[in-house]
Amino acid sequence: MTGHGDSKTNHLKRLRRIEGQLRGLQKMVEEDEYCIDILTQVSAATRALQSFSLELLKQHMAGCVVEAAAKGGPEADRKIREASEAIARLVRS
Repeated sequence: MTGHGDSKTNHLKRLRRIEGQLRGLQKMVEEDEYCIDILTQVSAATRALQSFSLELLKQHMAGCVVEAAAKGGPEADRKIREASEAIARLVRS
């Protein structure tokens, strides 16, 4: 399973909102906004990216990983390893 199917539109909408948050952060810095206000917005953008990442991971697990696990073999091992590594990266970030 590849691609994002019906979720592609929603993924793109979420990413555009996050992009808007980042542009807002740039504007806040340009306008010398109060540091704590900027940090509050950084936290919000970070949470938005984390939420997006978790949703993408959930879909990957439910689709690609389950499909590969059902077939078994080296592909299943690879998909599970990839998912585990992605989770580890998210936890470290």
